[in-house]
Amino acid sequence: MFLCVLSVSVVQKNMQRIKKLFSERTANILNVYCTAGYPQLNSTLEVMKALQENGADIIELGMPYSDPLADGPVIQQSSSIALANGMTIKKLFEQLKGFRKSVSVPVVLMGYMNPVLQYGFEKFCADAASVGVDGLILPDLPEHEFETEYGAIIKKHGLDFVFLVTPETSEERIKKLDELSTGFLYAVSSSSTTGSDKNMTDVKSYLQKLKSLNLGNKVLVGFGIKDKTTFKAACENANGAIIGTAYIKALAETGNVTDITRKFLETIRV
Repeated sequence: MFLCVLSVSVVQKNMQRIKKLFSERTANILNVYCTAGYPQLNSTLEVMKALQENGADIIELGMPYSDPLADGPVIQQSSSIALANGMTIKKLFEQLKGFRKSVSVPVVLMGYMNPVLQYGFEKFCADAASVGVDGLILPDLPEHEFETEYGAIIKKHGLDFVFLVTPETSEERIKKLDELSTGFLYAVSSSSTTGSDKNMTDVKSYLQKLKSLNLGNKVLVGFGIKDKTTFKAACENANGAIIGTAYIKALAETGNVTDITRKFLETIRV
C-alpha cells in the first residue's frame, strides 16, 4: 500500500536531485537505461546499485511494456523477458520501496501511457514520488494532454517530466517542449528506434542547433550512443548522453551484474 498524500519535504527532495546534479556538473553527464525486472525479476535494485557504483549519473529505469513504440529490438526483447519474469508497475514499486537507502543518484521512470493509465495516473505519480523517483519520460504523452490534464498532476507530486525532441522537430516546438520540460530535454539523435547506428557527424549539426537556442533545460542525447567515441561526440554539443541498448546487450551476457556493469561503463567514460 503506497501513500497517495506526500509531505512538502518529500516533494521538494524529489525536485532537487536532478537540479542538484546539473548545478554541480554541466558536462559529460551519463544517463544509463535499464529495464526493470531484467535480466531476472529481482535484478532491478542490483542493476541500479551497480550503475551508481560504477559511474552512472542518472538511471533511466524502463517499465516493460508489450508495445514499446520508441524502442528497438534489443530493448523490446528485454521488456518481453521482464514481463515474462512477472514484472508489473505494482511489482516495480514494491521493489523500489526503500531503494533510496542505497541509491542516491536521480532516477527517472521511462514507459508508456497505456499501463500507467491502467494503474491510475495520479496513483502512479503518487506512488512514484513516495518511493523516491525523480521524474518521468512518457514518449506517447502528447503535449496538449500534458498541458490540459496530466502536467498538473505530475507537478503536484513533485516529479520532473522530460519531453523528447528530434532533428525534425521545428524550432518553435523545441522551444515549447523545453518550456514544458523540467529536469532535462531528451534529444533523440534521429527519427528511429533505440539501438540504431548513427553517424555522429550528421547528428552534430542538429545538436549545435539545439545549443544555439539557449534552451532552459540541460540537453541529453539518446539513441545510438554505445561506446566512448559516440559518448564523447554527443557530449561535445550537449550536456550528456543516454545509453540503453548497448548496456542491455551487456546484461544479456552470463556473469555477475556488478562485474558486467563495471566493465561496460569502463568502455564509456571519457
